[in-house]
Amino acid sequence: MKEIVLAGGCFWGVQEYYRRAKGVISSKAGYAQGVKDNPSYQEVCTGNTEHAEVVFVRYDEQVISLEKILEHLFRMIDPTTLNRQGNDIGTQYRTGIYFMDEMDEPVIRDYVSMKQKDYKKPIVVEIEKLDKFFDAEDYHQDYLLKNPSGYCHINMGLLKKEERKDVY
Repeated sequence: MKEIVLAGGCFWGVQEYYRRAKGVISSKAGYAQGVKDNPSYQEVCTGNTEHAEVVFVRYDEQVISLEKILEHLFRMIDPTTLNRQGNDIGTQYRTGIYFMDEMDEPVIRDYVSMKQKDYKKPIVVEIEKLDKFFDAEDYHQDYLLKNPSGYCHINMGLLKKEERKDVY
């Protein structure tokens, strides 16, 4: 099993998208890369903690590659927009790829560099070694599963039929 932490704006939709993806074992919403230990959602929303809303993804690399995990992220985000995705604005909504395995860094950097040719503006996705990760509150976990009509800036239709788990 491999693990990576991804930021793509509001974590509700990002978590739900990856939860449905074939090869993803688990996903959980949380906060990463900030300066305060175990922040609350309210604290993160102030911008003072410097955390990003993220999703911790555990996946089976025999079923889904890191490159495919990154392809999914780039489908759902605008990688040229800083501190904003959809209607969500603030530093907590920045995009990012936070790795734990040093071997993943060159793969990530090569992928992002290759994707740059698809955009006129520079890609502003953070690429960093994961510093800190804290679980989001229980009510944020699987939010769209619990609240199917809840707000989401991500089009779940971007996940192709052959990429979806049979049951999710």
